Amino acid sequence: MPSVIGCWRLPPYLSALKLLTSDLPLMPILDDILATTRDTIATRRRKVTRAALEAAEGFVRPVLDFEAGLRAPGVAFIAESKKRSPSKGLLREAYDPAGIVEQYAEAGAAAASVLTEPDFFDGAPEHLQAARLAAPTLPLLRKDFVVDEYQLYEARAWGADAVLLIAAALDRTHVRDLQDVASGLGLHVLLEVHDPFELDRVDFDRTRIVGVNHRDLRTFELDLGRSAEVFQFLPAAIVRVAESGLTDAASIVTVARAGADAVLVGEAFMREPAPGDALRRLRDEVAERLDT
Repeated sequence: MPSVIGCWRLPPYLSALKLLTSDLPLMPILDDILATTRDTIATRRRKVTRAALEAAEGFVRPVLDFEAGLRAPGVAFIAESKKRSPSKGLLREAYDPAGIVEQYAEAGAAAASVLTEPDFFDGAPEHLQAARLAAPTLPLLRKDFVVDEYQLYEARAWGADAVLLIAAALDRTHVRDLQDVASGLGLHVLLEVHDPFELDRVDFDRTRIVGVNHRDLRTFELDLGRSAEVFQFLPAAIVRVAESGLTDAASIVTVARAGADAVLVGEAFMREPAPGDALRRLRDEVAERLDT
């Protein structure tokens, strides 16, 4: 993987401010999710060995180019499939991830994100596997709380082309190690941050895609200005993804003009009878507004 930039450091004024905020706790819900995730991994590892994952049919499938779709002209859409979220509760009663992702593929999504976290989002491995079968040519992101390399082997076996790594849940060394394992497996990585301070956990020699979550994990509050705040510090070659709170064309146009190459949208589609039609309408409206 080619180098993007070497040895990035926080600007001095941000480094000073970080000292004042570094003792702020993670939001309890994130702590709970990570603790539960570690228990889930331990259980799964006892049931399915890494060797068994490597022997799975999905493991030998060629990986699709998740990054290329996000670099296409215009605003690329990572359309998300999820049944519920801790902040919004149940989003879709009749949840059919295979049918939803198939609609996304037909509606022009650059990629789809599929939740596999079971306890807080009602996700499951079967959701990703079903999506893979339904949309064999659409790049898929495994959306989960990855803290162990075992989960990367799972992702590969279940049909993912990319994985999410959340900087708030990992330290710099852990991020780097997981990126290296993912790269060795052929998986792309969407590295998510929430503010400029978390960029000091990012090694830009290993990183090609950075997402900015507008939702504060301490408070669940949304701030659509977060992406612009972070994007200004990213190397030019990095793919910029804006995440969370993007429910209409106006909000997407705002982040696009702030530098977003792609957006991750889920809730707005999950509440629609036909998620694919909703994606198509939103793509068209965004394109029209950006052309004017």
